[in-house]
Amino acid sequence: MAEITAAAVKDLREKSGAGMMDCKKALTETNGDMDAAIDWLRTKGLATAAKKSSRTAAEGLVGVAVEGTRGAAVEVNSETDFVAKNEQFQDFVRTVSKLALGTGNEIEALAAAAYPGGEGSVADKLTSNVATIGENQTLRRAKVVEVSQGAVVPYVHNAAAPGLGKIGVLVALEGDAPVADMEALGKQIAMHIAAAFPQALTEDGLDAGAIERERAIAAEKAAESGKPANIIEKMVEGAVAKYRKENALISQIFVMDNKTPIAQVIAAAAKAAGGSITLKDYVRFQLGEGIEKETSDFAAEVAAAAKG
Repeated sequence: MAEITAAAVKDLREKSGAGMMDCKKALTETNGDMDAAIDWLRTKGLATAAKKSSRTAAEGLVGVAVEGTRGAAVEVNSETDFVAKNEQFQDFVRTVSKLALGTGNEIEALAAAAYPGGEGSVADKLTSNVATIGENQTLRRAKVVEVSQGAVVPYVHNAAAPGLGKIGVLVALEGDAPVADMEALGKQIAMHIAAAFPQALTEDGLDAGAIERERAIAAEKAAESGKPANIIEKMVEGAVAKYRKENALISQIFVMDNKTPIAQVIAAAAKAAGGSITLKDYVRFQLGEGIEKETSDFAAEVAAAAKG
């Protein structure tokens, strides 16, 4: 039996919103497995759906850059938040965000690209930064979106500097509506994306594994109701349909009015602008999402030094 620590209980409370005793029981029942404990709480109706991939567990910055009808988002991680405030680090993230416009989604291609100023490759510059700043840094991911006609609109939430922050969003709108109208719409949708955290553009793009996980949780909860099998089946399918609707961007309810699906928001904007507008793609990078946090050697050294 794994030891259930107070820190683990606190962590589960923060992730699930459940009470302390419920969290302790969940961890006990699942032998300390955090993800299994969250699912256990959900089957008991004690926790809301935990979006594991939204956990911010690494430091650094997300950078976004747009040039014409093409945009790029890049995440660069560091060991502590202090580095995110470092001008040298910020300049690096800003520069590689622009370089990604030409290298695309492959992080290896970005690392191999020539860094401006004759400083070798991006990877060489990153190695130099690690040496001068004194902390490990890594290029984590990049994504590029583009349209043939329309607008790519950037948005940064919790900005540390222009184009740099904790959450970076790009919205790619295709169509022949006036660009100014598209940019205004794109900004609103980008703010929605930052807040609502869609998992895919459409329901067809949702991760099959995530859907099956929701189905399993719904089935276990429904089974505890004691209702007939045909009713349980409808309850499960209803829960899965609700998950699909709430996690596909195009069917999410617009956070700014809390009533209109995003698809209808876009249709209304196109009608008002007198042209066509299609939401072609989007990017939402949240710093550290999907990375389980571990105390780095650097952080451990700092903590040890502070204790004398």
